[in-house]
Amino acid sequence: MLQKKKAFISGSLLLAAALLAACGEKQPQMGGQRTPQVTVVTLNSQPVTLTRQLPGRTSPYKVAEVRPQVDGLVKAQLFTEGGQVKAGQSLYQLDDARYQADYESAKASLERAEAARNVAKLNADRSQALVKSGAVSKQDNDTAIASLQQAKADVAAAKAALQRSKIQLEFARISAPISGRIGISSVTQGALVTANQASSLATVQQLDPIYVDLTQSVSELLSLRQALASGTMESADKLPVSVLLEDGSRYPHAGKLEFSEVSVDPSTGSVRLRVTVPNPDGLLLPGMYVRAEIGSGQREQAILVPQQGIARDPKGNTSAMVVGEGDAVEVRPVKVSQTVGSYWLVESGLNVGDRVIVEGLQKVRPGAVVSAGEAAAPASVDLPAPSESAHSKSGKEQASDVSKG
Repeated sequence: MLQKKKAFISGSLLLAAALLAACGEKQPQMGGQRTPQVTVVTLNSQPVTLTRQLPGRTSPYKVAEVRPQVDGLVKAQLFTEGGQVKAGQSLYQLDDARYQADYESAKASLERAEAARNVAKLNADRSQALVKSGAVSKQDNDTAIASLQQAKADVAAAKAALQRSKIQLEFARISAPISGRIGISSVTQGALVTANQASSLATVQQLDPIYVDLTQSVSELLSLRQALASGTMESADKLPVSVLLEDGSRYPHAGKLEFSEVSVDPSTGSVRLRVTVPNPDGLLLPGMYVRAEIGSGQREQAILVPQQGIARDPKGNTSAMVVGEGDAVEVRPVKVSQTVGSYWLVESGLNVGDRVIVEGLQKVRPGAVVSAGEAAAPASVDLPAPSESAHSKSGKEQASDVSKG
């Protein structure tokens, strides 16, 4: 009986020792599982075209107010309100009976002056022939020549009067000064209009192409010029301008930057930029509110960080978690300027080759050792394409640079 108890105790001790040994063997595995797993993006530099979204409103490419140049009653309206008109197309017909009579009178005066000139020419020719034989005195000959000159001047004056009366007659038919869309008529048939009156009869606006007038703050303009002057950025003024409609949709036609205002509006502290945009379908109307993505510059060695890799504290300071030497986590103060697609543009704090944590941030603390895995390359990266003169990389190569380094 005593031997059985000793055997039972020995077996129990051996079993406990075996269990302790097994637990000791599993401890390193459990410790290995506690190492935090994070996903990182290795940074690289690449050329990036920086854009700005600026607010603005559309305005007509050309505007012409139709006004009468002669007095008269409106006899007929010859256009459809809201329709398209061509330059030179008749819009209104005034009562032109008086101007027609003036034209016929001027025409008759010209014929009378021409007849008098012919008679004067015959007398002058005859006088020159007779003065040689002494049949006509030299004084009479001089008088005949002077009469011819006066008759020619009368013809010239009659021609000018005829031309003036013709213009008056043509002004009685009011024509469109430019091609475009015409608005509402302010007069109807039978209305009396006067030359150079203050109110216009109608307004014609050319809407294809159309202007988009944008506003840009002076501080933004100064920072852009300083960056261009320092060489950290190249000009991108020749890049197309993309227009965003009020509902957020993108307008199908790209615009072109025409000029930037040389003076600052003292009431708003901004300058005006004008963009010309094709408008073949008439989708853009004068006075519409739009936003435009305009190229502000080309950054050759830009560093982009995914937005989820940048943290911001309550004071507005930005930082990033970086996997440093020995796979230890460290916090880097970072300065970012603007978003480029789904990325932040880094101004300082991060360098090429840094591994920024983008997933697993809630598991790590500064100084902790982590197991880092590279983020998979995204299917597409929404980045503005660089200008052809600056770089020839394809969009896929740029996406690979951002994600893989």
